[in-house]
Amino acid sequence: MKIKWIGHACFLIDGEEGRVITDPYDATIPYRPPDFTADVVTVSHEHSDHNAVERVKGNPIVIREEGEHSAAGITFKGTASYHDEVEGKKRGANTIFSFTMEGIQLAHLGDLGHPLTDEQVEALASVEVLFIPVGGYFTIGPKEAAALTKKILNLKVVFPMHYKTERLGERFPIAPVDNFMRKVQNVKRIGSSEVTLTRENLPAHQEVWILDYA
Repeated sequence: MKIKWIGHACFLIDGEEGRVITDPYDATIPYRPPDFTADVVTVSHEHSDHNAVERVKGNPIVIREEGEHSAAGITFKGTASYHDEVEGKKRGANTIFSFTMEGIQLAHLGDLGHPLTDEQVEALASVEVLFIPVGGYFTIGPKEAAALTKKILNLKVVFPMHYKTERLGERFPIAPVDNFMRKVQNVKRIGSSEVTLTRENLPAHQEVWILDYA
């Protein structure tokens, strides 16, 4: 499969089963528009920088809720969580989506705002590829993100997201990815917005892959 970071928490995952886009953002986010064609869109929560499904082409199926869903031949499991550390009182709910494509299990944490419970970690036990927010302020920060990657023992590839870049500018009070990089090991800068991932090229031990935004 091919994985492209469009920007923010938005990825395009293009596999044999179909094309999935996660958390498309609106025009307030100054990356390129997430106007790719997709079969399925996942929305972790109802903030405009994560739920702009109207920008995605192809009349995709949109998945927003927790529980099990089937779309385009892919099974998605939504796990309830929160956008903050006070059970949603500040920023509301957040849904973690896990799904399998080409025999590889992936999970997108959305705007997770708190350390996961043991039960939530157990729900991610078989995840091999993780999309995780690392910028803090609105989500977990570098320290919490690094700690979580150590708890998911089957994890092979970590894609950081939702952090400050040159394109975002100073009006977003989130940390750059470098803060997260200093707390983890085996970091690779891919040098592109897209990478091909197969069962054969999954690393034997956990690595952090840094993509450029599209």
